Amino acid sequence: MKSCRIGILGATGAVGQEMRKILEEYRLPVTELRLLASARSAGARLPFAGRELPVRETTEDAFAGLDYVLGAVEAEQSRRWAPAIRRSGAVYIDNSSAFRLEPGVPLVVPEINGADAFAHSGIIANPNCSTVISLMAAAPIHRLSPIESMTVSTYQAVSGAGQAGLKELEEQLRAIAAGEEPVHKVFPAQIALNVIPFIGAETENGYTDEEMKLQNEGRRILHAPGLRVSCTCVRVPVLRSHSISMTLRTREPVAPEAAREAIRAFPGVRLAEDLDGRDYPTPLDCTDGDTVWVGRLRRDLSDRRGLTLWCCGDQLRKGAAANAVQILRLMSEE
Repeated sequence: MKSCRIGILGATGAVGQEMRKILEEYRLPVTELRLLASARSAGARLPFAGRELPVRETTEDAFAGLDYVLGAVEAEQSRRWAPAIRRSGAVYIDNSSAFRLEPGVPLVVPEINGADAFAHSGIIANPNCSTVISLMAAAPIHRLSPIESMTVSTYQAVSGAGQAGLKELEEQLRAIAAGEEPVHKVFPAQIALNVIPFIGAETENGYTDEEMKLQNEGRRILHAPGLRVSCTCVRVPVLRSHSISMTLRTREPVAPEAAREAIRAFPGVRLAEDLDGRDYPTPLDCTDGDTVWVGRLRRDLSDRRGLTLWCCGDQLRKGAAANAVQILRLMSEE
């Protein structure tokens, strides 16, 4: 892998901080790491590879001389800065939803469709966190027989809503323990000791935009334009790592043991065969790691072409920051 100069746009946020941590953890040959954020964060210092690096204010010329920029900002900010990044000559690997469905912008999970990244014209999109985790579990089966439809329920950690989501759960738990009334602002209802079956904004078909992402993004990543997905997204009182229940219907029946063998052989995925006597993972099993764990794989009793499984993955790492860094590593190695 050749050495490179890297910027992180949104370096002080939850995903940006994970990106910095993963760049160091992967021991990539980074000759310069430029930490970019809003004016109010400028001047702060963050650790990297035994040094303290300054946070710089993001400006039009802040990207000059960089080879890659990792985006960890919301879609509006991503659209704002993308033209300046492209003018600088850097490749922009964007974690937001801004460009995921844009024609000509590759949407990439390296283990699944890494070759697509090389068709970029300056921007590569990182998928939604639940999409990444779901498709890492489903892709090995898709290679045995194309998946035609999926019925999915996601159980998403509060950190999927950023630092504010974590803070709200922690404050509500403290309030309940103190006998006080918990307050909710980030989520539409109390999340402590509760679940909320609604994430995102409702669309015309009754599904939320978060629920539609798995179908819309999955079609691009799996190269399956006819894929149909019925998804329900649920917020749960878990700090970190998303869990997903899926029933997949393939063109031809796939035996459960054949699916298990395919999952065992697939990079970045691990079959949970003995986790303290369990054949299923929990969010704590995969937190702070890049592996997607799969368990409870069984035949769907309602359809001979169906398989049902459970998977878990750290949405801040493989679902966001690590996937982006892995795209960068893939590009740099070539």
